[in-house]
Amino acid sequence: MSHPAACPRSFVAHGPLRGQMTVPGDKSISHRALMFSALAIGISRIEGLLEGEDVLATAAALRAMGATIIRHDDGIWEVSGVGVGGLLQPTQALDMGNSGTSTRLLMGLVASHPITVTFVGDASLSARPMGRVIEPLSQMGADITASPGGKLPLMVRGICPAVPISYTLPVASAQVKSAVLLAGLNTPGTTRVIEPIATRDHSERMLKGFGATLSVDETNQGRLISITGEAELKPQSIIVPGDPSSAAFFAVAASIIPGSDVLIANVGLNVTRTGLFSALRMMGADITKENPREVGGEPVADLRVRHAPLRAIDVPPDLAPSMIDEYPILFVAAALASGRTVARGAHELRVKESDRIATMAAALTAIGVEIEEFDDGLAITGSGGAMLPGGATIASKLDHRIAMSMVVAGLAAQASVTIDDVAPVATSFPSFFETLDALAG
Repeated sequence: MSHPAACPRSFVAHGPLRGQMTVPGDKSISHRALMFSALAIGISRIEGLLEGEDVLATAAALRAMGATIIRHDDGIWEVSGVGVGGLLQPTQALDMGNSGTSTRLLMGLVASHPITVTFVGDASLSARPMGRVIEPLSQMGADITASPGGKLPLMVRGICPAVPISYTLPVASAQVKSAVLLAGLNTPGTTRVIEPIATRDHSERMLKGFGATLSVDETNQGRLISITGEAELKPQSIIVPGDPSSAAFFAVAASIIPGSDVLIANVGLNVTRTGLFSALRMMGADITKENPREVGGEPVADLRVRHAPLRAIDVPPDLAPSMIDEYPILFVAAALASGRTVARGAHELRVKESDRIATMAAALTAIGVEIEEFDDGLAITGSGGAMLPGGATIASKLDHRIAMSMVVAGLAAQASVTIDDVAPVATSFPSFFETLDALAG
């Protein structure tokens, strides 16, 4: 994949944000919709697919392994699948760009197919550890050769038949869970995953929708997800709801900028993804649900967010799995709250697109916020609603969520905040700046 040159931009306090907006399709659901459609026999239709770089990397990889994927002019995507077990040997390495989700889930798919695939990525992705996925897939029989530290580039030599396993997740990770379930699709017998702490369940919901034999049971050890292998998936018509992780940036922006009143339409509100909104409400945010409904098996609503004074809280650690991608923007909300917010229990942030704890600590400190850093989070002393000093250049570390979070911080700063590179925003929210401009008038 080609990557754009660095694109710095500066931001400073502006007037209120007002109006209605939409966010791109949910990234997690978009990845899975493409993958499961590629494993079905027949033609699936996907509406609302996120057309960011991460999801396009998934589409390109699936095409390289035999699926036919077409985008029509009306924005509908059609996928003609190869069937479970039908993935073909790609002719060259699969470039995953910046997408950890694409890499980890596709490693699971490949693990139980008789093909050999090399995965490569950009500098950020190549620094991220893959050991947590390598471990269970190796137990199933796949032969995986990684770069030092369990990183990309790496090669997966799949095996067919693979060996069904019962695997307890050592850390809360929907990506690891999904990788094992995807490997189990083409594995004889029953593959089981036990998650002591529940994570986002898009894979389970969607696999059932495609016709996989999958069950979820509550046990003393946690949620037990069982999938019966050698499945035959049936093509589906999928509507992808708006991504709550993308909505989070504008929910916080509207909360901290006086006079703001924003309606964010069609937001997916799966309970495994809504921790950020719960935390904001605990801080006093004015967020209301309008027109709640169900779309494609996922709960959806419009969110109306009005400015409100925020107060510091101790963020419950048990919210971490349902808001792990939203911690950077939560840190920005805390920077404008009254009092000292403590957000811990988020070790996973250390191994995201960047070390999001260290990167956000450095970024917020640079614009005048008092920060205490822990191994698993931050303590942030807020401004009580007063504008932040600003006046710094921020290193985004090729991380789209860092970049967008610090754009929002800049909108509440006295002196301009410059982001060294906003190009990575396109990985998940290509229309971010157009949406911001429209709401700012």
